Amino acid sequence: MNFNVILFHDFETLDVFGPVEIIGKLEQDMKIAFYSLHGGIIQNHDNVRVETLPVADMDETGILFIPGGAGIVNELQNQELIQWVRKLSQQAVFVLTVCTGSALLAKTGLLKNKYATSNKRLFDWVAGQDNEVQWMREARWIRDGKFYTSSGVSAGMDMTLGFVNDIIGTETAEQIAVRIEYSWNRDNEYRDPGSQEG
Repeated sequence: MNFNVILFHDFETLDVFGPVEIIGKLEQDMKIAFYSLHGGIIQNHDNVRVETLPVADMDETGILFIPGGAGIVNELQNQELIQWVRKLSQQAVFVLTVCTGSALLAKTGLLKNKYATSNKRLFDWVAGQDNEVQWMREARWIRDGKFYTSSGVSAGMDMTLGFVNDIIGTETAEQIAVRIEYSWNRDNEYRDPGSQEG
């Protein structure tokens, strides 16, 4: 199955590469590919540069992954990207978002009446993108149907391991966590320390 990552300028590094590290350990099951609206090199604030393909070339029937980052603020005004995210999300088997990536997904209208969460420090701003979403401030990550949303940055790794647990099994998720020496927080209702802000 394809694991399709949508990138934009100023994406958050760990939002992307933490989950990609986990999914990459399923090399026999997943093919990771990076996309952006028009393709080409996408760079973030950490000077990480990633070569991407145009979203028009994406196999829509895989897993769609949307990170957060400072660049989301600009992308929420990008109607072409929002339309593509809506189309690709409708076709995808699963949609995973990390941090403020849920704001972009919410902008498509596909989270209406669904449970979702996001970065705690920017929670009110994200929730303001669609007040018909059942936003859950306390949650570290949430699954509602095929949609997975998570809190900020490192929570995306916990969500991704939870996703692996759901679709493949606990043993595989645990083996990956051990292999990457990561302390998996399995409690999706866990509140991040200091998350009273936002």
